Amino acid sequence: MLKGKNSDAAIMLKAMLAALGRNDMMAYLAMMAVRLLELHRVLKPTGSLYLHCDPVASHYLKILLDAIFSPKNFLAELIWKRTSAHANATQSFGAVHDVLLFYKKGGSIIWNQQYTRYTDAYIAEHFVHKDPDGRLFRRSDLRNPGVRPNLMYDYTASNGRTYAPHSNGWAVSLEVMKELDRQNRLFFPAKENGRLRKKIYLDESLGVPITDVWEDLPPIHASSPERLGYPTQKPVALLERIVAASSSEGDVVLDPFCGCGTTVHAAQKLKRQWIGIDVTHLAVALIERRLKEAFPGIKYDVFGVPKDAAGAADLAARDKHEFQKWIVATIGGQPYKGGKKGMDRGIDGFLHFRDVDNQPQTAIISVKGGGTKSGDIRDLKGVLEREGAAIGVFLTLGKPSREMEKEAASAGFYETGNHKFPRLQLLTAEQVIEGQRPKAPFSHFESLKKASRESEDKQGRLI
Repeated sequence: MLKGKNSDAAIMLKAMLAALGRNDMMAYLAMMAVRLLELHRVLKPTGSLYLHCDPVASHYLKILLDAIFSPKNFLAELIWKRTSAHANATQSFGAVHDVLLFYKKGGSIIWNQQYTRYTDAYIAEHFVHKDPDGRLFRRSDLRNPGVRPNLMYDYTASNGRTYAPHSNGWAVSLEVMKELDRQNRLFFPAKENGRLRKKIYLDESLGVPITDVWEDLPPIHASSPERLGYPTQKPVALLERIVAASSSEGDVVLDPFCGCGTTVHAAQKLKRQWIGIDVTHLAVALIERRLKEAFPGIKYDVFGVPKDAAGAADLAARDKHEFQKWIVATIGGQPYKGGKKGMDRGIDGFLHFRDVDNQPQTAIISVKGGGTKSGDIRDLKGVLEREGAAIGVFLTLGKPSREMEKEAASAGFYETGNHKFPRLQLLTAEQVIEGQRPKAPFSHFESLKKASRESEDKQGRLI
């Protein structure tokens, strides 16, 4: 970093290291620094960067962003109320907000002003006038905020009265004033010395320009329809506001930490092109499923996931835990304990389904990314008995041996109504890539909830 074009970030990191010492926060800031430098490099001159963080790290990140983007390119610190009050704050204030740091690369940016709807109280207080046709309006001053000698003119209105300008002059030209009068958009005062004003109709008003404090976006709670079960999921409305404000249709939106894909969902919905990046295969699988459910027929490319048996073997060789999360998520399963490492008690994931009586049932998933033996199948049979699960699914990198197949067949069948399914099913990574899935009653449903379907609009090209 010291030898790069932007050495300010390295100098700032050195200063932070001297102040903070070597700890988790310093490791996080060092990780973010190299990524923010790369984001600055690829950002278009008219582009913007939004960095979401919590108040624990926001002040450090702002200093780092100032070093990379320059303090003059800082645009706003946005406060987003992400949740309702926390009742467990016993010696401090309830932590209910996160921070979004908003920067530009330099020069002019794409900016589309966003608005919030007027409250009923605001409408009742300000839109107090009504035309004969019932349209509500408020009065707006026609006085120019500055001194404009070229807008100093007397105006004879359609009501026959002549109105003198304010000492600063009118806010509009004579031609515009005549057009406003012709369209019945001038408010004539009752008093002869009253000020001529403009009508602002409620049904034409965009609302209140959004400030840097966002309290109007409903949080994702346990019963939210859009909740998918991903721990750091953000509301689509939050990302829609950001994407709509700082890009136009057809622009490219990049989220390098895309998690469950809320940013790419919002970008697709608003007809932007997009790039989403995440390091976990669980997140990538969830995003794929989310996009297919919300936008039927959507087309996109996925890079970095196994496309054939060789790719699956390569992933297993590099990181067996990621192989496990990838293959579990690919068949629609939910990794055990969210995919966290630790003692798994012979369980790598779950599938959930309902029997003929609509009662919830469970299939247990076991994954082997290396060598396998018939004893692995016996172990899974034991887990099924211990957990009282209906079905077991054994996912393996290589082709199972005949002994393993015989052991699986000896488990018998799971029956519900007139339907029979092998109680212990074997699938290889190659079969999963080819589209084969476990056999379960009436199809299975995933532990993560489905995304709501969006419009049928399709984007021409997705990155």
